Amino acid sequence: MATRKPAPRKRTAPRRRKPVSRARSTRRPRGGPLGRRAATWLAFFVAKHGEKHLQAVNSRKDAAILRMTHEGCPRCKGNGQIFTKGKDGSFTGSKPCPAKPTKAKAGRMRVAMAARFGPDKHSGLVGWACPCGKKEKPRYRDAKAATAALRTHERQKHSGKTVGGAWYAQVADTTPKNTTPSTPTTAKVPSKVGP
Repeated sequence: MATRKPAPRKRTAPRRRKPVSRARSTRRPRGGPLGRRAATWLAFFVAKHGEKHLQAVNSRKDAAILRMTHEGCPRCKGNGQIFTKGKDGSFTGSKPCPAKPTKAKAGRMRVAMAARFGPDKHSGLVGWACPCGKKEKPRYRDAKAATAALRTHERQKHSGKTVGGAWYAQVADTTPKNTTPSTPTTAKVPSKVGP
């Protein structure tokens, strides 16, 4: 009598992996002479701060593009995004302007200049301040990223306890064009975060 073949096993569909940050690929040498250890520490310190600076510049470029493409927009007043407020008038977050952009393009050179020079280079970005005195200039694209940075600071310096902090967003001061001041001033929208 012929033996029966076992029924083929039903395979479950593979699950999609969630995107996670990759592990650090470079191995950090721990030992060695003092000079080599100091040079390694300095190289990693410079790389970390360079990456942070690059992220801030890219955020400022994004904000400059939004400002240029939404120039003259009545809904967001040329900011490219709308800062939301609570009933008490405190800053609660930000959302992109739902209106159609007034301009299709923003020149590369103009964007680079607006992101690096002038009093409006931080306009449209969000920063945070902690009661302990530590604060960061507006460099985040939205309140969610600024809150994550504030929570990281609280984990590192306040053992994870919320001590209360504040977001603040920088918006360009909308002054009429026929006034005499040559440099535009900026207004900050403060807000309390946490209990």
